[in-house]
Amino acid sequence: MKSWITFLIPNDEYKEKRILYLLAEGGILLFLSLIVMVIWNQYFLMNTNTALLILVTIFLFYVTARYTLSGIEYTDVATESSYKKELKHIRTKTISFVLIFIVLFLFISGVPANKTEWVEIGGLLISVGFLWYLTSFISLKRSYKKNKELL
Repeated sequence: MKSWITFLIPNDEYKEKRILYLLAEGGILLFLSLIVMVIWNQYFLMNTNTALLILVTIFLFYVTARYTLSGIEYTDVATESSYKKELKHIRTKTISFVLIFIVLFLFISGVPANKTEWVEIGGLLISVGFLWYLTSFISLKRSYKKNKELL
């Protein structure tokens, strides 16, 4: 079945089905959160932008966390050598992202004027890089354990 979301879904049937389940669960959680937010707003006034940001964050974090912990991302990692190879690939991707981000940031925004701006950029890069590496590592570890059990 073709849909406007088809380009986001992988071709692997198992992964496709699991991702659709995760998106559906996230949608239901988003709907329930919206109901709670409407009730909450009757008693406590909340800015619309804040409420929408909270709802979108709940959806994104839920789907991302469930996907990361499901162990379906790395379907071909079942041996120790493929695990180490993929771990090296994750490190390379993370370092590449951080370097590309800093170059693009400096190109678009210019060189920071003072030490505080450098610290802010460094903190952002370290946080995002660490979070990306951590989620990829957890997903790889779960996939490796799951695939090893299937063998």
